[in-house]
Amino acid sequence: MGLKCQCYALTDIGLKRKINQDAFLKDESLSLFVVADGMGGHKGGEVASQLAVEVMQRYCRENPNLNARDLLDKGINSSSEEIYLQSQKNPELAGMGTTVAALLVQEGIAYIGQVGDSRAYLISGGEIWQVTEDHSLVNEEIRAGRLAAGQAANYQFKNVITRSVGYEDHVLVDIYRREAKAGEFYFLCSDGLSGLVEIAEILHEIQKNGPDTGLKNLVALANARGGDDNITAMIVELKEG
Repeated sequence: MGLKCQCYALTDIGLKRKINQDAFLKDESLSLFVVADGMGGHKGGEVASQLAVEVMQRYCRENPNLNARDLLDKGINSSSEEIYLQSQKNPELAGMGTTVAALLVQEGIAYIGQVGDSRAYLISGGEIWQVTEDHSLVNEEIRAGRLAAGQAANYQFKNVITRSVGYEDHVLVDIYRREAKAGEFYFLCSDGLSGLVEIAEILHEIQKNGPDTGLKNLVALANARGGDDNITAMIVELKEG
């Protein structure tokens, strides 16, 4: 028996921003789930994140015979091409880009494609892991040993990302794969949530209150701690099909 995906998703403008530059996609028919956090100018980030999810969905629909790894890599790069093209055409959108964290489940395997600092976590067997690795200046400093993890919240350049979708017409996509199992959850979010909520708190909320209420509580917690960015999160529950 195969697996089916049930998705719960929520986006919130937060408390400090005038517009929401995050976007998400939940397409249970494709088993495709995406969080995108846009950046660039007054309108650029909003346009970039929306283009990312729309182009990825269209690419996956139009190429049903491709394997999941290629769908994620080429789908994200199709988004990058389109965002870059639009930024070249329209001076208002110059320099725009977006992060992407995407989950695609195909033939019993969960694939994650990621660019930037939006994250994917796996919850399985009562434990949680961060699957992806941030493409950010602060993460590079931590990896190089020049910054302690506990100093990250106060790091001057904590919002600088080192890789994004659409800043150029092609981007290197990190792809992760793992056997998908019923009863597992994948948690995808923008840094508006992960920057203010600890990994243990994500696990606690979802275990205690379930995916729907847990998700709402986590977004509320990020807002209670300042809500200084847009907040987007989704939980994908894997079930017996």
